[in-house]
Amino acid sequence: MEFLTEFGLFIAKTITLVVALLVIVSVVLSAAHKDKDDQGSDGELRVRKLNEKYRKLRESLQAKLRSDSERKAFEKARKKEDKAKQKAEKAKRKSGDAEEKPRPKVYVLDFDGDIKASDTDSLRRSITAVLSVAEPETDEVVIRLESGGGLVHSYGLAAAQLDRIRAKGIRLTACVDKVAASGGYMMACVADRIVASPFAILGSIGVVAQLPNFHRLLKKNDVDFEILTAGEHKRTMTVFGENTDKGRTKFLEDLEDTHVLFKEYVGERRPELDIAAV
Repeated sequence: MEFLTEFGLFIAKTITLVVALLVIVSVVLSAAHKDKDDQGSDGELRVRKLNEKYRKLRESLQAKLRSDSERKAFEKARKKEDKAKQKAEKAKRKSGDAEEKPRPKVYVLDFDGDIKASDTDSLRRSITAVLSVAEPETDEVVIRLESGGGLVHSYGLAAAQLDRIRAKGIRLTACVDKVAASGGYMMACVADRIVASPFAILGSIGVVAQLPNFHRLLKKNDVDFEILTAGEHKRTMTVFGENTDKGRTKFLEDLEDTHVLFKEYVGERRPELDIAAV
């Protein structure tokens, strides 16, 4: 019996030691992971040359549409052409007769917006990278935009990123395949021009807010809910407390102020637009 007791104590100590070691390892790994996240918090940018992508696609289709003998002749001619082009460019660089004017470039960015405009941070990094190399006189930025809108402050920040492109004097085009409404349109209207598909939804220059209220349910079940505030309008509408007409009026005033700011923002970037008619 004494042996079993000592053995049990030994097992308990061993388990305690193992658990302690696991906790320490877990903490160390967690800290290391956090440091890694902090170091890589800026994420990464992926750059693709779209002209190369579509050139390869075209050549692949051209090759598939030819017979075996035609394909071989086509590949041979293409390689010969590429070699001659590289040779000519090398000779031009060697003679110092290269063109002084840079070739115009189009930088294509994507923004897929959710209610929080979560893609804003990625957009900010992309725009910072583009602005470091783009030439105002020749280059253009195209943003492929899709968003049904969302939080006012989030989309205000996203639109401000596009304002940086305009501020640098670089042409900006917004392409909308499906929808750029509300906050999405706030972003689109920054562009010099908007190119939209025939059935795309654009506009909706308005502000909306909605929230459920559980006050009557709580009251029915004898549950009290208290909100303590300092300041007359610190809390105008609440989910669990009883909403008042005064609170609703103030909340509507805030919505209207935001709506006025939205219309002014659009009007500044689309001066030819009749905001009242829209």
